[in-house]
Amino acid sequence: MYDAVCFDNDGVLVSRTAYTILHEAAWQAFDAAGIESPDADHVKSMVIGATPDQVQFVCETYDLDPDRFWQLRDQVMSEKQQNEARAGRKTPYEDLSALEALSVPMGIVSSNQQATVDFLVDYFDFDGFSVALGREPTIESLRLRKPNPHYLERAMESLDADSMLFVGDNDSDIAAADAAGVDSAFIRRPHRRNHDPEPTPTYIVDDLHDIVSLCRYVEP
Repeated sequence: MYDAVCFDNDGVLVSRTAYTILHEAAWQAFDAAGIESPDADHVKSMVIGATPDQVQFVCETYDLDPDRFWQLRDQVMSEKQQNEARAGRKTPYEDLSALEALSVPMGIVSSNQQATVDFLVDYFDFDGFSVALGREPTIESLRLRKPNPHYLERAMESLDADSMLFVGDNDSDIAAADAAGVDSAFIRRPHRRNHDPEPTPTYIVDDLHDIVSLCRYVEP
């Protein structure tokens, strides 16, 4: 049915990072930039889902270079997440081993930092993924992240895939798959038990074992 499968990373292959940790990282980014008492709402806007316009506004408010500040923010965020993995609080899901039964190329497409994706793939010794894409530490990457299909299309090209399935746990994952013209599977991890995805995914699955069944490419 599919000649490749790609997965979002956080919330699909590995557990998500606690919001409090990411919020703390945003505070530290301001501190590292020399801003000792930033407005709490400005800090909150830099935690998750920041837009280029928000970054520009915040940096104008504190007379910061936007490109430098965002690079610093991404660096601190990545370091925090790496520390969470080392501390055993950010771990792979137990069903990850199910993917060993797939005989098609696999990839990772994340809106997290490329440095974070690279670290997690290496630290947890993920085997079998031919490509693992995250965001560059640039403001432009905020325009290209999901639901923009940019990174998903890059993965498709790298995997030489004509018919690909994308597995995610966020609405933006499903929207990116729609924009790229590929099928999607919304995985109901514990944090998504009661979420109704929008747009409607091709499939809704309980775990990675279901993905293996969907692909119909189980090794004999």
